[in-house]
Amino acid sequence: MKVSFHGHAVVLIETAGKKIIIDPFITGNGLCDLNADELQVDAVLLTHGHSDHVGDTVELAKRNNALVVAPNELAVYLGWQGLNVHPMHIGGSYQFDFGKVKFTQAFHGSSIAIEEKKEFIYTGMPSGILFSNEGKTIYHAGDTALFSDMKLIGELNHIDIAFLPIGDNFTMGPEDALLAAKWVNAKTVVPIHFNTFPVIKQDGAVFVAKLENGKLLNPGESIEL
Repeated sequence: MKVSFHGHAVVLIETAGKKIIIDPFITGNGLCDLNADELQVDAVLLTHGHSDHVGDTVELAKRNNALVVAPNELAVYLGWQGLNVHPMHIGGSYQFDFGKVKFTQAFHGSSIAIEEKKEFIYTGMPSGILFSNEGKTIYHAGDTALFSDMKLIGELNHIDIAFLPIGDNFTMGPEDALLAAKWVNAKTVVPIHFNTFPVIKQDGAVFVAKLENGKLLNPGESIEL
C-alpha cells in the first residue's frame, strides 16, 4: 500500500489496484502538487463539508465515476449534485471493494457556505476516518480538537500511520497534537492541516522532531506500508 500526502489534508491511498483520495482540496490549495483535471481516482472519502476538504470532489467524482463516501448529510447533499454516494456515520464501518472504512468522531464543524445567499448548509457531524486494507490501517483525524477518546482509537486499532492536524486556530495545535499522537499510538505520525493559510502557519519539522515516530511529508511525498 502506498500512501502519499498532497498538502493541507489531502491524502492519496493506492492499494490493490485502486486509488482512494481523502479530502481532495486541490484547486485553490497553494501547497497541493496534484492536477485535478488529470487525477484518476476510484473513490473519494470526505471527513466533513468545509470547502477546504470537499474541494474538487464533485468534478473528480463525475469525471472518474468515483464513489463518494461521506457522513450522511454531506453524502445526501452530494448525491443531489448527481454523484454516486455512500452515506455513513460515526461509529459505522463498511467493507468496500477497495478497503474497509470506519468513521470516528471529530470535534469541529461541518457546513457548506452559500456566499451569495449568506447562508450555510449543515452537512452533519464532522468525522475522522479509519481506512484498512492489505493488513494495514490508516487514521485520518480530519479537522478536530484534541479529545480523550483518541486513546480508545489507539487502543482498539493497530494504526500504521496517523495523519493529525497541527495548524491550531481551527483545529488542535502542535502541543495538543503531540498528546494526540501519544494516545493514537500509530507506528508513524504525519502532521497535516498547516501552512495552507497564514492563520495556520506552523513548523512541521519542529513538531515531528518531538516525536520518536514522527514523519514530515512534503506535498507529493509518500510512504510504503
